[in-house]
Amino acid sequence: MEYTDSMKNRLRRIEGQIRGVLSMMEQTKDCREVVTQLTAIRSAVDRAIGLVVAANLEQCIRHELEQGQNPDKVIKEAVDLLVKSR
Repeated sequence: MEYTDSMKNRLRRIEGQIRGVLSMMEQTKDCREVVTQLTAIRSAVDRAIGLVVAANLEQCIRHELEQGQNPDKVIKEAVDLLVKSR
């Protein structure tokens, strides 16, 4: 699978958010602020997972169809990945 620059940039932003939370902890910021930022990170990670799974699913379905095969297995695997990520 090809990972796009957009996908990588999402993860770099998440990496920056994590560094920000670590800085907040070092500054002993209020726990509500830290939890708010951690929740935002979790949401960003969930969106990144969805993007990767969706791109992979699209590529795999196209491949299965080109091979004349039923893409049901690929779709089930993608749904399982999404469920597992939660």
